[in-house]
Amino acid sequence: MPDHNAMRQGRDSALSAFLISPDRELGSQFLRSQQEARAFEVAGEVAEYPARNTLDIRLRQIRPEVVLIDVSTDLAKALDIIEALSTHASPTLVVGLHRLNESSTVVSVLRAGAAEYLYAPFDTSVQKEALARLRRMRQPDDEAPAELGKVVVFTSSKPGSGSSTMATHCAHAMHKALGKRLLLIDLDLEGGSIAFYLKLQASYSTADAVENADQMDASIWSALVVDAGGIDVLAAPEVPYTNPIDPSRLHDLIEYARMLYDFVLVDAPPVFHRTALLAVSECDQAYLISSADLASLHLTRKAIGFLNQLGFDKERYRLVVNRLSKKDSISTGDLEKIFGSSVQACIPNEYFSLHRVISLGQPLAPDCDLGKSIAQLAAKLIGARNGMGGKAALNAPAMSRA
Repeated sequence: MPDHNAMRQGRDSALSAFLISPDRELGSQFLRSQQEARAFEVAGEVAEYPARNTLDIRLRQIRPEVVLIDVSTDLAKALDIIEALSTHASPTLVVGLHRLNESSTVVSVLRAGAAEYLYAPFDTSVQKEALARLRRMRQPDDEAPAELGKVVVFTSSKPGSGSSTMATHCAHAMHKALGKRLLLIDLDLEGGSIAFYLKLQASYSTADAVENADQMDASIWSALVVDAGGIDVLAAPEVPYTNPIDPSRLHDLIEYARMLYDFVLVDAPPVFHRTALLAVSECDQAYLISSADLASLHLTRKAIGFLNQLGFDKERYRLVVNRLSKKDSISTGDLEKIFGSSVQACIPNEYFSLHRVISLGQPLAPDCDLGKSIAQLAAKLIGARNGMGGKAALNAPAMSRA
């Protein structure tokens, strides 16, 4: 019998797997894809759906990290096996394999207990992303508990001040600097715009995540989040969600996200909204965004008094002034006198640069003033977690998270 633990150590990037594939052509196509993807190392396979006692014996022999199962030949039989594996004494992560990306099948497979769903032609980049998520799911079993992730909330004193822009492009900048997947939550359930900025189509939303927070698991989470170039996103619902959020469910959702990601960025409604206050109470750091117009400055000063009255420590939130033009005669010192509080950053007004990237759903270019300012803000966030200053964080080498 081969030493599968030694095989795992020899190829750290791959997860050992047991393949169940009655569709031999599909199985062969998947195996060929591993020559490039190297996401899974198949240590054993069968060409039919095994009986439960047979499956149990094979799992004890091989001890795979993942079971790969053909869900296209006979979905009902495949679902029975997935459910059995999810309730097994030693639960094993399951990945469904299919010829097509069928949304109804995806939902059925994930609900049965599978962690991932891959489909032909088994794109290498998609497999790598699935591998990263599977490794995060295995981490509590494989390693000592990691430090919980940091939650950062972006809110504003006045609608339209740019908190969604700041959250989105900070996420891009942090992902680029760290080389790690992070989570971006659109918590503006009545008018969120993150999905529009990133050109995403999401089957589920943050509202669904909150409603299911008390029963969250890997399969539900995989169905909820959408990938945006290495950033996991919980999008706002298409139809405005006006029901009040249950604070305990929001807490459960954020705590679950902390376990999966180093950074969780939350785009909240304006700060006077109840949902924003709940988010600020859950976060490690909040950014209160103000634009440079007089109405926004007035509301920001009012918001600071409101937060202080509610008992939020001034260390909990930082002020960021957005769209500050070179023509504006107001200085950072003047702004701090108005607010009675320090200003973390002033972001320049570059309408055309921003309009272009929003139209294309792309990150800001790092060479424009707006891109540089947001990258510096992102570096401060990274440095605050890692014990580095902003400049040191910017210069730190990118790290990949297996």
